[in-house]
Amino acid sequence: MRSRGAQLSIAIVCIVLGIMLAIQFKTTERYEKSASGSRTEELTLALNTVTEERDVLAEEVISLREKLENARQTDQAMADLQEDIIKANLYAALIPIEGAGIIITLNDSTRTLQAGESVSDGLIHDSDLLMIVNELKASGAEAISINGERIVAMSEIRCAGTTILVNWNKIAPPFTIKAIGNPDMLESGVMIKGGYLESLKIHLGFPVNISKEERIEIPAYNGRVKFNYGSPLEKTEKVE
Repeated sequence: MRSRGAQLSIAIVCIVLGIMLAIQFKTTERYEKSASGSRTEELTLALNTVTEERDVLAEEVISLREKLENARQTDQAMADLQEDIIKANLYAALIPIEGAGIIITLNDSTRTLQAGESVSDGLIHDSDLLMIVNELKASGAEAISINGERIVAMSEIRCAGTTILVNWNKIAPPFTIKAIGNPDMLESGVMIKGGYLESLKIHLGFPVNISKEERIEIPAYNGRVKFNYGSPLEKTEKVE
């Protein structure tokens, strides 16, 4: 009887322990499920937030790239425009220029005049300078100046009493003519046998000196540029 009572007691204790373990397991499982569900919601919310932030940043990156491309195109357009302006000013002689070329120096003659000769026969005239300038142009000169006066299409070289005017400014001997271009071509062009400068130097005895230079500076044209009658031609469609 005592043995059966002990066995019954042990059985009751086991049943109670089993029930307690089952209750604890159910409680733990329910908590884990609840905790797992809450964590999933938190992660989902965080993922949605990060995704939204990523999309906003992606749109901002695209916008910044477009702005950068526009800025580059604008900078390039401005650089191209600036280059065109510089070229136009260069061709119009409105900016100083440098390069290889020659320097011609000539002065009035110091020789003794012969009987029947006029005093003007020993002087350099505007026509002399004009002839030399024309020969330099024909020899490929890209820029020319006389005593610091830039020669352009509208420049005048003319006599005014006992002085010479270039760009409406008086110049006097000695005359220094600078020309930028191929030095050999320029020199051979103005010193060609039978040419005007050779005639001044050899036949008429005017002091003439020519030097080839690797670098010559010629100033910008500072004279008047004004059109009273001319205007840009408006383009019209061609009628066939």
